[in-house]
Amino acid sequence: MPGASNPIAGSVWVRPSRSRGGQPTLNREQIVKATVELLDELGLGGLTMRRLGAKLGAGATSLYWYVSNKDDLLELAIDEVMAEVEIPDLTQAGWRESAAALSRGIRSMILAHPWFTGLLGTTPNIGPNAMRATDRSIAVLTAAGFSGMDLGYVSQMLICHAIGAATVEAAWRKNAATQVSVTEMAKSLSEYYERDHAAKYPNYVAWWEENRSLDVDKMQQDSFEFGLERLLDGLAVWLERPT
Repeated sequence: MPGASNPIAGSVWVRPSRSRGGQPTLNREQIVKATVELLDELGLGGLTMRRLGAKLGAGATSLYWYVSNKDDLLELAIDEVMAEVEIPDLTQAGWRESAAALSRGIRSMILAHPWFTGLLGTTPNIGPNAMRATDRSIAVLTAAGFSGMDLGYVSQMLICHAIGAATVEAAWRKNAATQVSVTEMAKSLSEYYERDHAAKYPNYVAWWEENRSLDVDKMQQDSFEFGLERLLDGLAVWLERPT
């Protein structure tokens, strides 16, 4: 039976930073910034060392002075975008507002960098920006009254809500950019429903006819906020339960 590899032991964050001897022409910050730009433009499949080297005006082999491999780049890129997740200090907002900021920040970050979700669960996310967000979220939830594994469950709920909403929304935005307008799509759907399914699914078709003029982008934003507020409502009630 082959031995299992330990992704944490091999993480770029637990190894000393690489640096080139003499006068360096690049630095890790430049490389990470270019990596994120390539990922935003081309997605995970578009990132190669050769393409990154060309973007930086350097040979692919020269990048290995700074990173060991492509996996290192992906770890660094994940942490780079985690810096965009801002959680207010407890002196500035209550636990509910701060917890909501965590979920909203994750959603906004994923919408800006949809490739992020493709690395979840496969690439360590233990860089300084990720750890800062985690530490701040623990402080917020601890102050609210959560502790132990309950705190971890709450954090996971808030993050998973954001990931689920943002993943669907990002896919919609990508497809909408290359397809017909929402108005045209709605018209086609109405014709399809009325022609083939009005009798079979009367409740759905009736609801659709009432809401066919919806603004999809606004609906997705409102849907996320509705779910987030209900999560927070439920958590507030749960905190007040008799123990």
